[in-house]
Amino acid sequence: MSAVIVSGGKQYRVAPGDRILVDRLQVEPGAEVKLEHVLLLDDGDEVQVGRPLVEGASLAARVLGHERGPKIEVLRYKSKKRVRVHRGARADLTALEILDPSAGRSRAKTAKIEKTEKTEAKPRKRAAKPKVEEPSAEEETES
Repeated sequence: MSAVIVSGGKQYRVAPGDRILVDRLQVEPGAEVKLEHVLLLDDGDEVQVGRPLVEGASLAARVLGHERGPKIEVLRYKSKKRVRVHRGARADLTALEILDPSAGRSRAKTAKIEKTEKTEAKPRKRAAKPKVEEPSAEEETES
């Protein structure tokens, strides 16, 4: 069993018992979280692909704790220009343990992938310019 989920704008491939680090969630350690953004469910026999999400599917995860990511330092230096910029950052992360990727699977609808033929793009028709009628030879002689 495995699944592809989205958390914090990033995609993760998970299976039962996996431990992952995601962007900080506002949840107490020890609590259970329901992850509802499931892109794909695979149980070995059947693969369910969402468009974009698998309907009714969700994952249960336990929050193990909150951590800080590694320190990232950014240095920018230009010689002879007096440009020296030093910046640093550490990401706030949440450790999750995946409990069961098939939670809610019975309610999920299977999305069948069908091959569709690409239709050729039709050229756009340009708007016709309004025709300006020129006065005929008879009208010119009358005026």
